[in-house]
Amino acid sequence: MNKEELKEFLPHREPMLLVDEVILDPEGVAHAKYTIKEDEFFCRGHFPGNPIVPGVILCEIMAQSCALLVKDAIAGKLTMYSGIDNLRFKHPVKPGDTCEVTARLKSSRGSLFFCEAQLHVDGNLCCKGNLSFALVEP
Repeated sequence: MNKEELKEFLPHREPMLLVDEVILDPEGVAHAKYTIKEDEFFCRGHFPGNPIVPGVILCEIMAQSCALLVKDAIAGKLTMYSGIDNLRFKHPVKPGDTCEVTARLKSSRGSLFFCEAQLHVDGNLCCKGNLSFALVEP
């Protein structure tokens, strides 16, 4: 799916829509990409002269990728973080980098979903963790 198709499922919009494309494979794995642009609002002050993508943004990129695993259940709902566990940052991400996320749904309980995700740039692991989210009424 491309960015316009993603908007049918994700409630996010620019500048907080942080997935450019996704492929959902038959085994229930999302393979998503997002390229960090030079003018992203979150890089302007983090840090001047040495822009690094904030960790919370990397988490959001992974979270949006995870939500696409249950895209058909999202219609009319908001996706809200309910937890982040065992999160590790391994390598900085900079403007111009293309983040490649691999996300897997581990389990669900009602409207709660539990996933694991990894974010790589050029084959280097940059961030990984377990994320959970709930689908809630707007």
